[in-house]
Amino acid sequence: MKLKDKVIFITGSSRGIGREIALKCAKDGAKIVIAAKTDQPHPTLEGTIYTVAKEVEEAGGIALPLLVDVREEGMVKDAVAKTVQKFGGIDILVNNASAIFLAPTLEMPMKRFDLVSSVNARATFLCSQVCIPHLKKAANPHILTLSPPLNMQAKWFKDYLAYTMSKYGMSMCTLGMAEEFKSAGIGINSLWPRTTIATAAIAVNFPKEILRASRKPSIMADAAYEILTSDSKKTTGNFFIDEEVLAAHGVTDFSHYALDPNVPLFNDLFVN
Repeated sequence: MKLKDKVIFITGSSRGIGREIALKCAKDGAKIVIAAKTDQPHPTLEGTIYTVAKEVEEAGGIALPLLVDVREEGMVKDAVAKTVQKFGGIDILVNNASAIFLAPTLEMPMKRFDLVSSVNARATFLCSQVCIPHLKKAANPHILTLSPPLNMQAKWFKDYLAYTMSKYGMSMCTLGMAEEFKSAGIGINSLWPRTTIATAAIAVNFPKEILRASRKPSIMADAAYEILTSDSKKTTGNFFIDEEVLAAHGVTDFSHYALDPNVPLFNDLFVN
């Protein structure tokens, strides 16, 4: 099992794609840190750090649920310290936590601007900064950030400038850090879905028709697994698309990933 005993720190992993990546890696016997800010049941959203911890253990992994708001530097540093104290180090960081608010410039409240900026770009930088000293000591270390290719077409900026800036900020962390830490042997990459993924973010922010036209989070977990088990020295600075990763590993049938196989798929943002 390729990820057995690997220590994997996953932000925003109490639900959605983060949870799915946690469960995928747990099947190998990995040690999963569930770092998220939901520790009590939410009235409308499924999952807490404790429910996912239980699922991780049932899947064959070892879980460490930690209450973390990635906007808070102290909480991130404390969580990383607790991880190292319990498991002895960190092998992989998955920057999954993200906030979405789609609005044009004149309709973007600064409170929301601050939210997407701090949860997306700032937290990716912060979590990476705090984890990298430990990753440098690991065998085959990786950082995987769930952010899009840096496609600088104006159409991706004009309708939701603040959100695009925040997600591209995550991707710029990949671009810069991959080069900065190449000599340390850390594989630093981004992963983005070809289609929308059936998560709470899509359910809340998009019409129901788009949710039905989405794929299950498992496609992202399967693609992430292939990246995280690759040679970190040879796999860095990439902006991967989920189905392209899987196709490169021999997957030809993606139909089982569709939420509704009878509905044409809907392309995600930032993908032409």
